[in-house]
This record gives sequence, C-alpha cells and structure tokens, in this order.
Amino acid sequence: MATSVKPTLFQRLLLWRETHVSEKQMLLVLSFLVGIFTAVAALLLKTLIHLIERFLTDNFDSDGANWLYLLYPVVGILLTMLFIRYIVRDDISHGVTRILYAISQKKARIKRHNMVTSVIASAITIGFGGSVGAEAPIVLTGSAIGSNLGRLFKLDHKKLMLLVGCGAAGAVAGIFKAPIAGLVFTIEVLMIDLTMASLLPLLVSCITAATVSYIFTGTEAMFKFNMDHAFAMERIPHVILLGVICGLVSLYFTRAMNACENMFRHFSQNPYIKLLIGGVILSILIFIFPPLYGEGYSTIELLLNGSAEEEWNTVMNNSLFYGLGDVLILYLVLIITFKVFASSATNGGGGCGGIFAPSLFLGCITGFVWARVCNMAAVGNIMLTEKNFALLGMAGLMSGVMHAPLTGIFLIAELTGGYDLFLPLMITSVVAYLTIVVFEPHSIYSMRLAKKGELLTHHKDRTVLTLMKVESVVETNFETVDPDMDLGQLVNVISRAKRNIFPVVGGDGVLLGVVQMDDIRNIMFRQELYHRFTVSRFMTAAPCRLSINDSMEVIMRKFDETNAWNLPVDDADGKYMGFVSKSKVFATYRQVLVDFSED
Repeated sequence: MATSVKPTLFQRLLLWRETHVSEKQMLLVLSFLVGIFTAVAALLLKTLIHLIERFLTDNFDSDGANWLYLLYPVVGILLTMLFIRYIVRDDISHGVTRILYAISQKKARIKRHNMVTSVIASAITIGFGGSVGAEAPIVLTGSAIGSNLGRLFKLDHKKLMLLVGCGAAGAVAGIFKAPIAGLVFTIEVLMIDLTMASLLPLLVSCITAATVSYIFTGTEAMFKFNMDHAFAMERIPHVILLGVICGLVSLYFTRAMNACENMFRHFSQNPYIKLLIGGVILSILIFIFPPLYGEGYSTIELLLNGSAEEEWNTVMNNSLFYGLGDVLILYLVLIITFKVFASSATNGGGGCGGIFAPSLFLGCITGFVWARVCNMAAVGNIMLTEKNFALLGMAGLMSGVMHAPLTGIFLIAELTGGYDLFLPLMITSVVAYLTIVVFEPHSIYSMRLAKKGELLTHHKDRTVLTLMKVESVVETNFETVDPDMDLGQLVNVISRAKRNIFPVVGGDGVLLGVVQMDDIRNIMFRQELYHRFTVSRFMTAAPCRLSINDSMEVIMRKFDETNAWNLPVDDADGKYMGFVSKSKVFATYRQVLVDFSED
C-alpha cells in the first residue's frame, strides 16, 4: 500500500495563500518584500565599494602621482573575471539590457545567482578603480530578486514581469534614495506599462526601498547641494545650448562605447587578451586622470559644492597635474573625452558595472565646463553659476544616454534636492533627449535588442509582436507529398487531409514547393489521369519563405508584401517545419494583447 507524502511547510503555505489571499494582495506583499531586499542589497553593495576603495587609496599622496593607480584596476578586473569565469560561469554584464531581454524573451525569468553575483562582481570592479557605476548591477540584482520571489510563489508571466519592474524600481530608489526616479525609470527604460494594476506595486517597492535607505543612511539627499544664486530667466538660452551639448556628448558616449565593445568582442575567445588590453588602457587613464577611479562621485560632490578656484583645483589632486590650476578646463575636457574609454575598458576587459554613474559624472563636468567657458568668454555679459549648470548637465547626460528625460529630471532633483532648478532641469533634459534622438533612435541599453527585433516598447502593436514567439504560431498538420508521387497517390493523401495546401518535400527535408488543391480540383476525380501526371507537374513555388529565427514583425511584413494567407517555415538548417497562417497569427495576437493589457 502506497504511503501518502505529507506536503512541506512551504507547500502548505502556498495552499493557504491560494485560499485566503487574492492575487492582488499577494502582489502587494511581494512588492513590499522586494523593496526591502533590494534596498538591503543596494546598501551592501555601496558599503563594500567604499570599504575596498578606502582601504586601497586612503594613504595616497594628494600632491603628486600615485603609481599604484597602474596596478589596482588590473587586479580588480582580473579578480572579477576569475570570479565570473570560474564561479558564476555566466554572463552578468549589461545588467539593464539583460533585464529588457528577460522581460521580452524569457518570460521575465532571471537566473537565481543574479541576486548575489552582480553585487560581488561590481563591488570588486569598482572598489579597485573600475570606471563604471554600481547602479546597473544593483538594478539587475533587484530584478532578479523580484523574478525569483515571484517564481517561488508560482506567479504567472505577467505578474513576474511586474515584479521584475518592482525590483528595478526598488533598486534605483534604494541606491539613490529617489523613490520617484525609481518609478519613472521602470516605466521609461524598462517599458513597463503604467496601469492602475502596476502602479501600486511599483510605488510600494519604491517607497519601501527608499525608506530602508533613509533608516540606515539618513534622510539627506545623496549629494548635498545648496543653491547660492537663484536661477534667472535670462539664462534660459544658455540652458538650451547646454541641452544640445549634453545631447551631443551623449551621442559621442554611446557611439564610442559601442565601437569599443565591438573591438573587445573580437577577443571574446581569449579573456586574458581582453584583460590585458582593458587593464592597460584603464590603468594608464586612471594614473593620468585620477577622477576616473571608481564611480567618480567625489568629483561630482566637489563640483556641486565648490565655490572657489582653490576648491575646484583639488580635482587635480593625486595626479601629474597637481597645482596646475591654469589648465583646469583642459583637464576636465580631457576627462570628458577619455571617460568613455575608461568605462569601456573596464567592462570590455572583464569587469562588471553600469553607465548610470558615468552618465552623472560626465554630465556634471560638462555642465561645469560649459558655464566656466561662457563666463570666461563673457557671453551675453551674464555670469553663470557653475554649480547650477553642473547639476543641469547631470540631468542632460542621463536623459541623452538613457533616452529617459523624466528619469533625468526626477533623479537629479531627488539626488541633490535641487527642486528650485526644476524648470531648467526640464529644459536641459528634454533638449538633450531631442538632440540625441535625431541620431540614435534607441538608448544605449536597448539598441542591442532593437537590432534583433527583441525589444519591448510603449508601441502596443510592436510590444505584442515582440512577446509572440514564432514557435507558437507554426502549424504542422499539413500532409507532405513527394514530387514523384502520381496524381492517384496525391488524391489518396487529399482524402485524409484536413488542409487544402500540400507541401512538396524532398528526401533531404527541404521544401521544394506547394500544391494547392484549387489547382487540381478540375482533374482530381478523372481516374484515367491518375498515373499520367506527377506531383511535380502541379507544384508551384511558395510566395515567400519564413525562418524560425525571424521576428514576428518581419513575418507580418512578409505577409503584407506577398498578400499570402499561409507561408512555409524553415528551421535553422533550412529544413521544412510547417506553415504560419494569418488566422493563427491574429488569434495568438489577440490572446497576447488581452494577457498583456488586462489590469
């Protein structure tokens, strides 16, 4: 007699939840937990980075070059590469891009190890000097927490997608103490549609994560900013021009980073060559320009709060340029130029980090340099406040690089408490975004997926097509025929078929053509012709062939071009698989649209 297996405690909990807790209530509970866990992960990551950086650089001389800058970045990238290669054994780079891919292609499923591995890898990389940010890794960590917590409680794909968004929103809110920015980032960058069903869980995660950060680090803004001079309306032309400059710098950053990544991709088979190239480039750049070490937040703090030449000149401490205050602007322009190579070398060499911090860093310097140059040239006889424009530049670069003007506006306002500059923040962000979209329709995060047709967007039709899989619309209940069959054998196949199209397949499995029943209807009952004609006599070429690797957008375009109702599909090896019909596509489209849009 078989013994019954008692359910575990967790299984009993799941059963109780299904009976007593509704889906909406459970989603709110999980979004609350996601907010707590992501904030703790963010605090842990920031603490690890600061501990490593302080341990390595506290004894550096401020009045000259420090040769250990040539060693630390290489060691950091090496340790990160070994950790990823031999312990993680998975690609954990491009955190936000991986989230976008998981949402659109993997039903919001993110691997469990991402809840921990990105924190460890990025802490090592940045602590040892990697010129990247901690935000993208923590966003991936938060999304992984949301995904795996949802899977643990057996939630469906749509709710998993929302919890992934909650994790990302909570991560941004927790690491920056910016709840509104976390919400806006998820909507703008991750393309999570804002409905009443999604708004409340996202808000719960953001508020919870920010509150946890407030408890442990205080309620002050991340960057202390005191506006010494109120913004005057006559400075608006300078703000507009700053937006254009930020858009162009964003374009340079995006294009240069993609070019560098493509270069490193050529050495993907040999990680040690990548380490050598990336490590050497990064070490030399940090040795010459120490502000490129790590996230660069100390430089941002300095430019936002400095008020005199002596303070601003300290940005050249620890370097060969120490004491050369006359070349400050040239020094900062060179940093703007080379920051993208330092960030690319960090990730390309095997490190782990994101472009949040580089965007803020570059924007701050760009705004400061623009204001200083205008003051030196006495443009319009109006003196610009450098620290105000440094703040505006941060919003402009973030809006341009990420194609997220709202995120740029609210993040900088919350990061600095600079709400008095809200109007110029909006102008700079919008102008920067409008400038870069003229040249680049997709953000640095999404362009890789957009090229493959795997990107979710706020365009509902395209999003639904992206969520649809070719495999789900392929029909295989077509009776295949051989080209050498005679008419009698073909009629025998027709007698048991349920479709009126008959694919003609060769011995190697390749589709040779199709036979339409309409083409033989007038002779199919004339038995005297059964042995006179073969299938090859009635075979016609298919109007077009689809590949199993085609995106649904490509497939719909081919249907429109051919006006066909059914099109054959080949597998990756060019062998016949089946047919896709318009009716099947439309039925699947309607179902996915209902699932995607339903509150």
